[in-house]
Amino acid sequence: MFIDLLIKNPLLLLFLVAAIGFPIGRIHIKGGSLGVSAVLFVGLFAGALHPELKVPELLSMFGLTLFVYTIGLSSGPAFFSSFRRKGLRETAFVISLLIGAAIVTVAAMWLFKFDSATASGIFAGSLNNTPALAGVLDQLKSHVAAGVSEVILTKPVVGYSLTYPMGVLGTILAIYFAQKLWKIDYSQEKQAAAGTVPGPSAHGPIRNRTILVTQQRATIIPIQELARQNHWEAVFGRYKHDEKQQLVSNDTRLSIGDEVVVIAPTDQLDLVTSCLGEKAEEDLSADRSLFDYRRVFVSNKDIIGRRLGELDFMRSHEIAVTRIRRGDVELLPHSNTVLEPGDRIRVLCRREIMDEVSAYFGDSYKAVSEIDILSFSTGLALGILFGLIPFPLASGIVVKFGLAGGPLVVGLVLGKLYRTGSIVWVLPYGATLMIRQIGLVLFLAGVGTRAGYAFFSTILHGPGLLILLVGTAVSLFTVFGALVIGYRFLGVPMSRLVGMIAGMFTQPAVLGFALEQTRNENPNAGYAMVHPIATITKIILAQVVLSW
Repeated sequence: MFIDLLIKNPLLLLFLVAAIGFPIGRIHIKGGSLGVSAVLFVGLFAGALHPELKVPELLSMFGLTLFVYTIGLSSGPAFFSSFRRKGLRETAFVISLLIGAAIVTVAAMWLFKFDSATASGIFAGSLNNTPALAGVLDQLKSHVAAGVSEVILTKPVVGYSLTYPMGVLGTILAIYFAQKLWKIDYSQEKQAAAGTVPGPSAHGPIRNRTILVTQQRATIIPIQELARQNHWEAVFGRYKHDEKQQLVSNDTRLSIGDEVVVIAPTDQLDLVTSCLGEKAEEDLSADRSLFDYRRVFVSNKDIIGRRLGELDFMRSHEIAVTRIRRGDVELLPHSNTVLEPGDRIRVLCRREIMDEVSAYFGDSYKAVSEIDILSFSTGLALGILFGLIPFPLASGIVVKFGLAGGPLVVGLVLGKLYRTGSIVWVLPYGATLMIRQIGLVLFLAGVGTRAGYAFFSTILHGPGLLILLVGTAVSLFTVFGALVIGYRFLGVPMSRLVGMIAGMFTQPAVLGFALEQTRNENPNAGYAMVHPIATITKIILAQVVLSW
C-alpha cells in the first residue's frame, strides 16, 4: 500500500509534499498566490491520511534553524538601524496586541469552562509559538512531580495542535484579503522605502551622463560637497579638465568648461545637469584609452564586510566604484557601503592596473558560490546554544529562545558585525536565498504532516471544534488588530507590516507568504525586528494564562 510505503520512507514523503505543494503555490488566482506556504497545506492533507504519516521532527527543526538563521544574517543591519528609529513605538505596538490576545484567551477560558492548561495551549498554538508551549510544559512538569496526573501534560499539546494550523492559515488569509481590500501597491512601497534608506534607487534605473560645466555656482565648492548639500543620489566618475582626464575625489573642484561623468537615476541626472550646466556632446565613458571599467565579483575575504571608504588600496591606486549589483538590484555605492560576498561592482581605474584591481576584489564566481562551512556552522552552533540558555524572570518564570529564537538573535548580531577578524559571517546572496528556501520547505512539510492527523480528526470529536474556533478567534483578533492599527492608524507600510505580523506570530510560513506577495526584502526587516521581543512576550504570557 502506498501509505505504508510513505510511512516507512519519510524522506519520500518529504519530497512528495514539497514537489506537490511548490507548484500549487505558484498558481495565481486573481493576482495572488500562496507561494511556498502551499507546502504547509499539502502537508496537512498528507498527514491527515494516517497518524504515522509525518516528516521526522529533526528535519523540520533543522529547516527552521536554517531559515531563521539566514533571515537574521540578511536582516541584521536593517534590524538595528530600524530599532533605533522606530523600535520603541513598534515594540509597544506588538506587546499590546499580544497582551490583548492573552486577555481574549482568558475570557474564552472562563466563558467555555476550559482548564488553564488547555487555554495556555490554545494561546501558544493560535499565535504559533513552540517556545511558549515548551515553557508551559516545563511549568506543568513541576506539578506532575508533585503528584498531579500526567494527563495534564497532554492538554496544552492538544490545544496547541488544534489551533496551530489555523493560526497560520487565518493569518495568511487575513493578510491576503486585507491587501486586496486596501489595494496595496507593494512596488510603490518598495520605491518609497528605497528613497529613505540606503538601497535600491527610488528614482528608476541607474544611468550615466557626461555633463558640461557651464554654471558658476558649480565651481565654488568641491563637487562632492555640492552633492551633499543638494542631497543628490549620484556618484561621480571621471572628469576632463584642460584635455586631461582624472577621477573625481573629495577635493575635486570643477571649472567652467570641464566635463564630468555622473552616474545616477534618470530624474537625478536631470537635477544634477540643471545645477552643473548641460549635457555634453561627447561621452567620456566611451573613451577607454586611459581609464577603463569592468564588472568584478567581490570574493576576497579580506575586504568582505568592510566599507568602501576603509579600503586604502582604492585611494592609493586611484580607483572608483561606480555601481554595485546585489542580487537583482543595482545600487549606488557610497563611502559607508559595506561589501558583501557576491556583489558585482563596476570599477573604474587606469587601464594598466585593471587586472591588479580585479585580483584585489577577488573576481571569482566559484568563490562566491561556495559556503564557508566554518563560519556557517559556528554561527548555527552559537544560535542553538543561545536558544538553550534559560533566562530567569519574575515569579520564578524561566524562558528560553529555543530553536526559533536563538539562531535568529545570533544571526542578527552576526549579520550586523559582518565579520570578526578573519571570519566572515555573511553568506553570498545566492547561497542565502537557496538555504532559506530549503529550510522553509523542510519546516513547512514537517509542521504540516505532524499536525495534519490531529487537526482533521479531533475537530470531529469532543471539544475539538470549540477549541479550534476559539483559537481561530484569538488568531484573527490579533492579526486584524495588527493590520488595522498598524496600517490605518500608525501608518506602517504594508510590506513592512506583514513582516512584523509574521514576526509577532513567530511564523516563518507567514513570512514566506509575505515575501512571495511583496517580492521585496522589507518583510524581513519587520520580521527580524519583532521576532525576539514577540518570542519572549509570548513565553511569559502563556505561563500567565496557565497560572490564571
